[in-house]
Amino acid sequence: MTETPRPEALSVFDMLKIGVGPSSSHTLGPWRAVQRWLGALDEAGLAGRVEAVQIHLYGSLALTGRGHCTDQAVMLALLGHDPVTVDVDRIAAYIADLRLDRTVEVGGRAVSFDPAADIVFHPSERLPGHANGMACEAVIDGERQRSVYYSVGGGFVVAEGEARAQAEGVRLPRPAQVPAEMLAHCRDADCRIADSVWANERAWRTDAEIRAGVLALWDVMREGVFRGCHTDGVLPGGLGVERRAAALARRLLPDDDATTAHEWISAIRTQTYRFPQILQWVSAFALAVNEENANLGRVVTAPTNGAAGVIPAVLFYHVCFSEEPVTEDEIVDFLLVAGEVGTFFKKGATISAAMGGCQAEVGVSSAMAAAALCEAEGGTPAQAFQAAEIAMEHHLGMTCDPIGGLVQIPCIERNTMGAVKAINAAQLAHAGMPEQARVSLDAVIQTLRQTAEDMSDKYKETSQGGLATNVSVRFTEC
Repeated sequence: MTETPRPEALSVFDMLKIGVGPSSSHTLGPWRAVQRWLGALDEAGLAGRVEAVQIHLYGSLALTGRGHCTDQAVMLALLGHDPVTVDVDRIAAYIADLRLDRTVEVGGRAVSFDPAADIVFHPSERLPGHANGMACEAVIDGERQRSVYYSVGGGFVVAEGEARAQAEGVRLPRPAQVPAEMLAHCRDADCRIADSVWANERAWRTDAEIRAGVLALWDVMREGVFRGCHTDGVLPGGLGVERRAAALARRLLPDDDATTAHEWISAIRTQTYRFPQILQWVSAFALAVNEENANLGRVVTAPTNGAAGVIPAVLFYHVCFSEEPVTEDEIVDFLLVAGEVGTFFKKGATISAAMGGCQAEVGVSSAMAAAALCEAEGGTPAQAFQAAEIAMEHHLGMTCDPIGGLVQIPCIERNTMGAVKAINAAQLAHAGMPEQARVSLDAVIQTLRQTAEDMSDKYKETSQGGLATNVSVRFTEC
């Protein structure tokens, strides 16, 4: 019998976070874990007595940590940088300086830290709580103290022995552990999914804060697509992957002279495109974000970094190719619906490739985007949830086998596939009758969980099976 998921109150902003590539579970999560550990030391009055620090990485964090830049995330956290505000153009310089200086500041004092010796990878060991385990150790007054954290996907971090993060004291007016409960709320109130999400989000924030927060997410998505579609070059890591989004965008919009994302979107909207060209634009949008992600650019975990291109690509499709201009309020609603659908997968299954393969990342993001697009185009809540089901159903069983441990092959192209599937799913659901559907979103989430449990660890972000073992590569540096 499947265990009943523990009730959780999750905000859209838990699912959609601003961070730095290339991985939410391997980069953002460890970054946040180290920040949390340093904060705990400071709160306990111990930070100023730290004599030495070491970070130990286990399981998937160790197996693909170098390709996923886990070590660099640890270094940036120890240097005091935050993923939301760090100057991404200076990350390489920060890392190079630390490797030369071999010193970090903890509690106001300089502490010796040699990344080559003090970030320790344990590829043959796995901590019991999760595939992505790490231990932060500090020598304080001659005694070694150890704190264990788990990066459980999407930038979420839990400490050893801690239950899943809860929003203590938050009482939601329309609580929903599974999609069927949210659908019931929408039916009772005769409203859209977006309206119910707004009602719940007010438990945490004012309307103005919700709107500003979501538009900040949109800003990062929009700038990521624009920057990715205007940047050429080869991605780091040794695979020699050429960035393709910019060349594709130039072919589709040869007279592009836009200097801002807003101008660029307007230019795209003035053109008339045939279906193959629109399909190419969707691919360009998704490629752009994930090429930025692979280059340690700033993206929105949606719900993860490895799947960060799907939702922006589908939203760009909606903004650029809708008959009528899409307003900021409509963009906010789109992202609220996408985020809400993501919470159901987080509650009932997993959004971590290290636990469930790529079905838990690109598959989930495709479902999130499909529901959002369906409702944005006038679909009912039932149709929107059916769109999410269709998108997820056709990602079930997808493995995560990144070549060289890098979030590049097959990860970048998979975002284009997830985006196209989301658009197709939204159209199918909008044209259909969800009450006659044989598979519910609730059922497909349960199936994802069961499939994840049955999947071999070789295909869960370990690079120990699949493409990763059939394509040789010499890893250099993230």
